[in-house]
Amino acid sequence: MVARRRTLAVSVGVLLAAVVGEQLGRHRLRKRMLNWGATAEEAARGLPGDKLLAEADIIATRAITIDAPPSAIWPWLVQMGPGRAGAYTYDWIENLLGLNMHSADRIHPEWQGLEVGEVLRSGEREPGMRVAILEPERALVNRSEAGDWVWAFVLVPENGSTRLISRNRISMKGTAAAQRLGMLVMEPGSLVMERKMLRGIKERAERAAAGRTSPFAPRAS
Repeated sequence: MVARRRTLAVSVGVLLAAVVGEQLGRHRLRKRMLNWGATAEEAARGLPGDKLLAEADIIATRAITIDAPPSAIWPWLVQMGPGRAGAYTYDWIENLLGLNMHSADRIHPEWQGLEVGEVLRSGEREPGMRVAILEPERALVNRSEAGDWVWAFVLVPENGSTRLISRNRISMKGTAAAQRLGMLVMEPGSLVMERKMLRGIKERAERAAAGRTSPFAPRAS
């Protein structure tokens, strides 16, 4: 009887350890997915726009080092958006969703006059993102018109380079089950798209800063 109890206790212990290990593995995987490229300090620090959506179901902080000053990166951020310079990611995926994204490889002067309150939208009747914070060469924060999504871009100078930090704060709607399903689809999908975007900005800004090409689009005749 004692041996049987010990065997049962060991079996339960192994099962609990396996369950805990699986949950920890999932937690670590999700953490890496949501914080791709970001340091622990960057993921934990407060950023402009955080207070616009204090209670968020998803908080993703992703970052990349760009060998260029903030002044060389800022124009690429300002001109982003549907019907403008796109998002420097996989256009074909964006446009399957009807987002009208066409990533530009040059800086367009006509898209540099962004202002607080301006709304970026893919179509007249489509929900848009409103510019909430605009601090030149430091922070650009957009907030969805519904108020359930805040997307911040922050530039932090670092030893001659710049850390570009992107933070998404999203409030999920619907039942708990629907929210979990949405997260399962949204979180890995956003990693694929945002990683490509950050690398796209890095490539464009570094290429222009190195003088390998003119960063400006030719003016229309």
